Amino acid sequence: MARKKSLAAQVVQAYRDAQKAKAAEAKRQQQEQARREKAAAQAQRQREREAAKLERDQAQEWVRAKKEKERQEAEQARKAEQVVRDLEKRQAAREREAELKKKALAREVAEAAKLAKQREAEQLRQEAEERTEAVRQQVALMQSVLVERPSGLRAHRGAVEEALLRQGPEGLMAAVDQVLAAVPYPEGLRGAWRSAFAPETRELLLEIDLPGQDVAPTAAHYRFKASVPPAVVPQPRKDAEVKELYRTLVARLSLRAIDEAFAVTPHSLVNVVAFNGHVHSKDRATGKAIRPCLVSVRSSRETFEDLVLDEPELDPVTCLRHLNAVVSQHPYDLEPVRPVVTFDLSKYKRAPEVDVVAGLDNRPDLVALDPIEFEHLVRRLFEAIGLKAWVTQASRDDGVDAVATNEDPIMGGLCIIQAKRTKNTVPTEAVRALAGVMHDKAAAKGILVTTAWFGKASHDFAQRTGRMQLIDGRGLKALLQEHLNIDALIGLPKLPPGWETRDVR
Repeated sequence: MARKKSLAAQVVQAYRDAQKAKAAEAKRQQQEQARREKAAAQAQRQREREAAKLERDQAQEWVRAKKEKERQEAEQARKAEQVVRDLEKRQAAREREAELKKKALAREVAEAAKLAKQREAEQLRQEAEERTEAVRQQVALMQSVLVERPSGLRAHRGAVEEALLRQGPEGLMAAVDQVLAAVPYPEGLRGAWRSAFAPETRELLLEIDLPGQDVAPTAAHYRFKASVPPAVVPQPRKDAEVKELYRTLVARLSLRAIDEAFAVTPHSLVNVVAFNGHVHSKDRATGKAIRPCLVSVRSSRETFEDLVLDEPELDPVTCLRHLNAVVSQHPYDLEPVRPVVTFDLSKYKRAPEVDVVAGLDNRPDLVALDPIEFEHLVRRLFEAIGLKAWVTQASRDDGVDAVATNEDPIMGGLCIIQAKRTKNTVPTEAVRALAGVMHDKAAAKGILVTTAWFGKASHDFAQRTGRMQLIDGRGLKALLQEHLNIDALIGLPKLPPGWETRDVR
């Protein structure tokens, strides 16, 4: 029993011990669990503290970063503002500098404009003085044209007399024309002239073209006018003064022409000079070309040589009336007078017939022909074309080389032909001169033939007249080939504009 009790006690004791051990283990485990929980709690708290610290550190770092960023942004903003301020300052400085430059430039421009205006005004004043001086000189030339006559004309009398002995009246006229053509005249005061000689009466007939009214300056002087724009304006000369200037000029030129005619001709050959002074102009009523006679006089040598033309007190108009001249009362208005002597200029001196074509080489050089041969060749050409032509003598009366007649009852009439053997451009003055001869002769047509060429101004003038034909070297070469079967050469030093080599070869 006792063993059983002891065993039971042992079992109980063992159970109790097991329970105690179990309780102790449970307690230990509880303690361990508590310890672990405490450690976990501590670790959690540590982690939380660390997390909190990290969060605080992060927050502080964020705050520091934010502050640094704000500081940097503020610094950048400050720098940007400083840059803007600097830019604004520089821009303002540039604007001030530009404004100063602009003002300086404006001052320079204004100063330059002022100087330019002053220079222009000075130039205009100088121009006014020069034009006034030119007017004064023109008036002085007009007033001295009679006093300042050339000397030495009497030295040509022997040559004139010899020309008469060799070639007759035509030779005398040619010699007189040659001498008088070389006499210098002030520019614009000499016109075309023509002469004829009647040996049976010892009378030399002289006809000249006087300058037009525009030769008399209508301005007394010129002055500078400070207007906008500034200008040089003429101070008009009184109409009566202008007309008197022209009237006395016509008288002086007439007396000088007669004096020169007597000077170059011997006493034994010429005792009387008959003079007509004409002027080319336009009829203001009709617009047609006119050629009124303003002065006509017939004077003997004895009467004329009794005059003292160098006397400053000589009144040229009164002097002409002393010679019983017929003088226009109003020459400036082109009031005509009836000529004392009428020139029969419709008759030309015929030259001996020359068969130029028969004497030419197979390919003649037109430029190498002498003037007479060339003129006769042109005559033969127009005869071959169908005109009835004849040539004047070398004195070249009125500048006419040949007169041709077209016998067509409708389109016919008198045709004036001029031949110019030259290597250069034919001047426009030659075309205008032909027009004057056509008008003087009442010719239906005028033809100007040359070995060279014409300029545009000449073609335009001929086209405006409607009655003129210009034949240049190319055209002449083609006409000679067509009508006379002459393959001519044109020995020009250079090809004219627009020509080809075949045009001259």
